[in-house]
This record gives sequence, C-alpha cells and structure tokens, in this order.
Amino acid sequence: MKALALFDLDDTLMDHRGAVSRGILRHVEASGVFALDDRERSVALWHELEDRHYHRYLSKELTFAGQRRARATDFAAAHGVTLSDVEADAFFDTYFESYRGAWELFDDALPCLDRLAAAGVRLGVITNGELDYQRVKLDRTGLGDRFEHVVASGAVGVAKPDPVIFERACALFDADPADALYVGDRLLTDAVGAASAGLDGVWLNRFGDDIVVGGIGHGSTVRDPFELAEESGVRTIASLADL
Repeated sequence: MKALALFDLDDTLMDHRGAVSRGILRHVEASGVFALDDRERSVALWHELEDRHYHRYLSKELTFAGQRRARATDFAAAHGVTLSDVEADAFFDTYFESYRGAWELFDDALPCLDRLAAAGVRLGVITNGELDYQRVKLDRTGLGDRFEHVVASGAVGVAKPDPVIFERACALFDADPADALYVGDRLLTDAVGAASAGLDGVWLNRFGDDIVVGGIGHGSTVRDPFELAEESGVRTIASLADL
C-alpha cells in the first residue's frame, strides 16, 4: 500500500459537472435574461466554454476573473444576447451562487477517504485553480479537515500536468513520489501527468470516456484512452470504491 494518496478535487471527489449543469439551468431560468430552447444543448455549451476558457486561465492568457467574464459573454451571445463587461460579471456572479448551492460530494468519496485514513495512508489534494476558492469547496462539502496539505496551481505558479506541482506536493509530505499515488478524472492532466512525475497515476473514469483529446507537449491528438493509460503505466478505475 502507498504511504501517500493525493486527489484531484473537481469530478473526482466533488460532483463538479453535476453542479455546473444544475447551476446554469437554475440561474438562467430564474434570471429571465433569455430562454433556453434546448436545455441539453445549452448545458453542453456551458461545459464547453468552461473547459475552453478555464484552460486559457491556466495558461495565463486570461485572469481568473477574465475567464469567468468570457464564459458568460460567449454563452449569452450564443443565445442572441450581448452583455457588457459589467453585465457579464454580474451574470457569472449570480450563476456562481446557483452553482455553489449545488455542490455535493460523490457517494464514494467519504467511504474511500475513511478507508485510506484508517489504514494509515496520508491524504492530500492537488488541484488546478485558486487556493482560496478551492478551500471554500472543501469546507462547504465537509472535506476541510480531511487533508494534511492542499496544493493549488494558483499558489504554486504551475498547473497540472506539469511535474513540478506533483513534486511540490510530495515534498510537503516529505515523501518520495514512488511512495505516492494520484487519483484524478482527467487522464492526461491528472493520471499521466502524475505518472510522468514518478507517482502512481490512477485515472478515475467516472463518465465512461472512450476518447482522449490533447497532448502533453506534443500538440493536439485523439487517442484511445485505455491504450494511452496502459502505455503510460496508469491504472484505470470506474469508482473510488475500486481504489
């Protein structure tokens, strides 16, 4: 058994996708700014914009506030509404309250953490985002006191899959990366990134993903994720109950 288990937060421990979907629907329907003719398509668009603009923030093309504004502006424009910067900021702020109200853990999160802690495994989090913002999520979902260290890209200055952030986390625990594992829902960003830094990478494929798009330093590619996981020495699980 490994001495140290490190976890991603969003869509690994906390149901981020579900909270985003519930949050945007509740917000738009309550605000009356515009109607959603196709709720499923609108939710898919909001997820796509989050992924696109959040990665622009991680690459330092946008500020944290800037990526929020860009998501709101593009979403409204797709529904025929033009928002000023002030209106876009207000749109996102109100959405965020709906999103935050929908935060909840996956059912397998606490039992997994309980079993590991009972076995004497030390626990930590590595997350791409702002530290204060991610700590609020941990506190509001009851995970605030579960982890010895929480490492966030906003504080470290580099984001997953850069090996530095995984190495920095292991150093906080005074642990050899070979004695640690990292669990995350993104194959490249989390599991392959961790494996590249010498940890055991574990891909939590909750959503049955059957393709992976992107690359680490090699441009955009489309790959079979299970082949890529095997090549990278990454283990694949469907639930934290399998860990």
